[in-house]
Amino acid sequence: MTATRWLAEHAWLPDRPGPTADVLIEADGGRITAVAPLSAGGAPTAGVEVLADAVRLPGLTLPGLANAHSHAFHRALRGRTQGPDGGPGGRGDFWSWRDRMYEVAARLDPDSYLALARAAYAEMALAGFTCVGEFHYLHHGPDGTRYADPNAMGAALVEAAAQAGVRLTLLDTLYLTATVDGAPLAGPQRRFGDGDVDGWSDRHDRLAAAPHARIGAALHSVRAVPADQIATFAARNEGVPLHVHLSEQPAENDACRAAHGVTPTRLLADRGVLTPTATAVHATHLTSADVTLLGDSGTGVCLCPTTERDLADGIGPARRLADAGVALSLGSDSHAVVDPFEEARAVELDERLRTRRRGHFAPAELLTAATAAGHAALGWADAGRLAVGARADLVTVRLDSARTAGVPPVGAFFAATAADVASVVVDGRQVVADGRHLTVDVPAELRAAIGAVTR
Repeated sequence: MTATRWLAEHAWLPDRPGPTADVLIEADGGRITAVAPLSAGGAPTAGVEVLADAVRLPGLTLPGLANAHSHAFHRALRGRTQGPDGGPGGRGDFWSWRDRMYEVAARLDPDSYLALARAAYAEMALAGFTCVGEFHYLHHGPDGTRYADPNAMGAALVEAAAQAGVRLTLLDTLYLTATVDGAPLAGPQRRFGDGDVDGWSDRHDRLAAAPHARIGAALHSVRAVPADQIATFAARNEGVPLHVHLSEQPAENDACRAAHGVTPTRLLADRGVLTPTATAVHATHLTSADVTLLGDSGTGVCLCPTTERDLADGIGPARRLADAGVALSLGSDSHAVVDPFEEARAVELDERLRTRRRGHFAPAELLTAATAAGHAALGWADAGRLAVGARADLVTVRLDSARTAGVPPVGAFFAATAADVASVVVDGRQVVADGRHLTVDVPAELRAAIGAVTR
């Protein structure tokens, strides 16, 4: 990989409240080697030679954005699950939506999953995501029988990310029971299970990482793993990215209290799950004590505002979590919307709805949640900053579209959409140029892949 230089019209550098004008960025071997803001006279302030062939990046250049929580196959559900029975139109809730989700899950095999995930990840790249955390539990065949390669589905996701040009953390998920009180998996859920934590470990330990992919772990939820196996799972995954769905629905909290006498957060804390390498996804319905447990343990929280909105889950206590010391990251989860700017501004706008006040999160805080915090939650702490030594991920947003024209660069998270992303560079390689993915026809591949698994 040869050295490359870019001249960003505006770039958002670390520890600054807003963007800096005219920044020269140099990379070699996929790493940033120099970042030099230019003086008013056009001379570099850091002694970096300005090359006439530096690639111009008009607009606002950001670090790579991280999608810290994805279920790739949910992309097939967009626009199909709004009715009372999970069909289009009318009412519905999380549980009717889940029934439709299981129908899609039952139809996937390694080949169709590769096609769908490749298209979904390429859509994410178009939106500015350079890294994805895939919360993966479609392990086996539809009846629960293992494939000849027990990790065929996980391998399909790793390959899909490579073909889409993004990095991946495969959060291979432990999913053993249907309810908090231990009801067995049935129907489409059978393909999620490994019998017990030993069966999961045997399969998980055979997963192969790749230069663009790391292997993490996930505990689906307190309703999906018996309490007596949670501590064993946590001990076996000490020090690696470990994610868990937490308190997404009040019904989950009620069932956990009925079965164990404590909240899901307390149950996880008592069994060693909550650590600085853990991330709780959603964390919507928390007590004050839950917030303190998360903050004191160093556990991060991944908010998924567009999915939480779409499923009528509720609004999580983002500001209280941040004030408790919790690092916030963002995910698109069910991919009802794939737009990191919408996810980021929703953190602030949802707080406004809750409190009827404005100004809870500064733009730089939203940037951190969308970039560095998300990468760190996925085990890529060397990404998410435009700084020397960081991975050369550059996402450039147009400032001349109908949405962003006249908007100061600092206001991008409150004005831009995914459609305004013009250029995406991942590890020094161009993946998106002029708003088009360079190797994937995203609309065509989405249509084909979704059509193959829906009726």
